[in-house]
Amino acid sequence: MDFDQLHTFLEIVRLKSFSKAAQTCYRTQPAISAQVRQLEQELQSPLFERFGSRISLTTAGRIFAEYCEQLLDLRRRAQNAISELEKVPKGELLIAANEATCIYVLPQVFSDFKDQFPGVQLQVDRSYGARVVEAVTENVADFGFAQLPVEEKRLQVVRVHKDEIKLIVPAGHALCGRDWICCEDLTKHLLLLPKSGTTRTRLNAWLEPVEEAITVSMELDSTEMIKRFVMAGLGVSFLAVSNCREEMAAGKLHAISLGPEPMIRRLGLIYRKDKALSKAALGFIQVVLDHVGESVTPEGKLPRVASR
Repeated sequence: MDFDQLHTFLEIVRLKSFSKAAQTCYRTQPAISAQVRQLEQELQSPLFERFGSRISLTTAGRIFAEYCEQLLDLRRRAQNAISELEKVPKGELLIAANEATCIYVLPQVFSDFKDQFPGVQLQVDRSYGARVVEAVTENVADFGFAQLPVEEKRLQVVRVHKDEIKLIVPAGHALCGRDWICCEDLTKHLLLLPKSGTTRTRLNAWLEPVEEAITVSMELDSTEMIKRFVMAGLGVSFLAVSNCREEMAAGKLHAISLGPEPMIRRLGLIYRKDKALSKAALGFIQVVLDHVGESVTPEGKLPRVASR
């Protein structure tokens, strides 16, 4: 059975006439009679008793009419809910990103999105590097923020943030006067390195010429721990400038560029190319671009959200 058959059946019940129901349903009387026969065959019970030109519901027909009204009411409510969703989006978006990105790059993005879409919950999955890409690729997360490049062809990549990875040292450190340093300059200093991730991979490549001469004192998985340990004099480390601006402004940390070429970090917003984007999802993309958007991929400019 389908909703059209249910509607026809209830019109016959309401008007107590096949011929009148045929007019309101814009069908011929034989057509709606055929629909009723199909329902009766499927239910294996007659729905109407016929007395010449008069009809009345059987016991089965009365029971079925009650359920038909409930089904059509549920259909109307579902349609209204979805229509309302376009006007006032609800639900949730799951964002995969590392802790530092959430703390130092995205707070205002999240705040403005909540102002514009108060009915949508933002959930954050704390992930790192390849795990962010994996979460989005496997549709576990709606969006991710990952260090570029991201080579997964199933993902749309939008460049949203750029800063520099620098050596960070405590105030008054012997290297503070340098404009930039090369890897050979660090062979006499204890190093605090990130435990994993894209930045660690890049630092390993940069340090490779002096791999046998450096001393890695600790491997840490928290940006906050790295900063605290450097300020405590436990070693020197490497961080994106955006992650330690407050400490630099307060004179607690000093940042020095890596040479001979600076190490630039680019972050991208990623999501599946084949994912159907709700109004809330499109709104999230636009809020990201409004606040931290650097540029878009060669695939083309992302659509703006017409109304919020």
